[in-house]
Amino acid sequence: MASNFNTLNLVHLGIDTQMEHVVFMRRDCHICISEGFEAHNRILVTVKGKSIIATLNTITDGILKPGKAGLSKYAWESLRAKEGDEISFSHVQPVVSMGSVRSKMYGKKLNKVDFENIINDIVKGHYSNIEIAAFITACAGDNLDIHEIIGLTEAMVNSGQKLSWDSKIVVDKHCVGGLPGNRTTPIVVAIVAEAGLIIPKTSSRAITSPAGTADTLETMTDVNLDMKQIQKVVEKENGCFVWGGSIKLSPADDILIRVERALDIDGEGQMIASVLSKKSAAGSTHVVIDIPIGKTAKVRTEEDAEKLKYYFKVVGKAIGLKVEVLFTDGSQPVGRGIGPSLEAMDVLSVLRNEKNAPQDLRDRALLIAGSIIDLAEKSKNKNGIIRAEQILSSGKAYEKFIAICKAQGGFREPKLAIHKIDIQAHKSGVVTEIDNRRLAKIAKLAGAPHDLTAGVLLLTPLKTKVNKGDALFCIYSETKGELNYAMEYLKSEPDIILIQ
Repeated sequence: MASNFNTLNLVHLGIDTQMEHVVFMRRDCHICISEGFEAHNRILVTVKGKSIIATLNTITDGILKPGKAGLSKYAWESLRAKEGDEISFSHVQPVVSMGSVRSKMYGKKLNKVDFENIINDIVKGHYSNIEIAAFITACAGDNLDIHEIIGLTEAMVNSGQKLSWDSKIVVDKHCVGGLPGNRTTPIVVAIVAEAGLIIPKTSSRAITSPAGTADTLETMTDVNLDMKQIQKVVEKENGCFVWGGSIKLSPADDILIRVERALDIDGEGQMIASVLSKKSAAGSTHVVIDIPIGKTAKVRTEEDAEKLKYYFKVVGKAIGLKVEVLFTDGSQPVGRGIGPSLEAMDVLSVLRNEKNAPQDLRDRALLIAGSIIDLAEKSKNKNGIIRAEQILSSGKAYEKFIAICKAQGGFREPKLAIHKIDIQAHKSGVVTEIDNRRLAKIAKLAGAPHDLTAGVLLLTPLKTKVNKGDALFCIYSETKGELNYAMEYLKSEPDIILIQ
């Protein structure tokens, strides 16, 4: 009888809390009263011998009957629970590594062991969202020095699985972000794979942007591949396009990204650790980093870019990566589309060598692909961009792209949202400035990236001559409500595109 006193029976509630373990109990439950459990307590829950640490949410009436408990969808799946299973509860000891997080809040430098303990506890689910947010905030801004960034990166690499390849040279690329529409990855991977190099590309979903590379590629093919599928695709086609969250490469990164997205924070040190840990875990040896610089980009000055370049190279060397850094124009969006499907359409336009394809996206992709070829082959003549252009212009890059998509489960054409509105110029003149951040926010308010077909189509890049009444950009949305939401914001931000 004593063992049953501390148990309840599970009810499936179907509540999605993303990647946080949550348990639901009645506030008047005998276990809550006897154990002194209160809302937001962290408690150990066990089902059929398997345990996790979960955050308690208490319910006063209605959804749970006496003697019943519920789990969030993520916790339910982690415990492989079934309706009616017995669930038991007990107190957990404080997470020791949180002491290091608190020390960091007060300016203490953390070492490699500190980061390993923190990251391991995060991966094991010992941290609540609030505690993860505390860690992210403590490390945000300029709060991590180079030794701490190396320690965090190594801890993240060691927290999950690693891919290995027969080739001595495995290449990759990454853009630090902050520039809407900068979707070079599908083009670059197709070119580089066709050039004969191994490029197992794993990409993130959006953190603070209207689309991540994985979001964009998901409009055209399956990106949720497991380790064996990735190896099979790369063995056949030299490259792949995969969401990093579908495999356990630097799994802490996916957890941190989820909370960073909610906070709208993408800290410098954590960003470097995030990028390079994923590259190392994917088995890469040579990496090209694209840093766009612009007034409303993530990196605003060349001085900031030089600092990032130094960090990327030093941290890369510390974990065995050869890193090349490019500085590119961040004054305006790249291409025309902002949002998963719209960006996918730009990508296909470039790969298909269409006459109206966005030239800036094409040029940037060629620059990065050429740099990867030169870096991998140690070319002194720097003729990689010429080879890249030949592969793209010949149509072989498009053929390789389709081949990779088919190897991953098939290719499909991206679609547009059904609701659309044109935003018109209030006067005639020339476009002299575009606010990347506010334009991206409109795309997010319209539904991107969770609605793959939503976003913004930019019609007037810098130096475009416009007449009063001309369409500057179009907003696409899957619902009228989200379209109206974006329009309400636009009323308070009239000069996103400056005309003089």
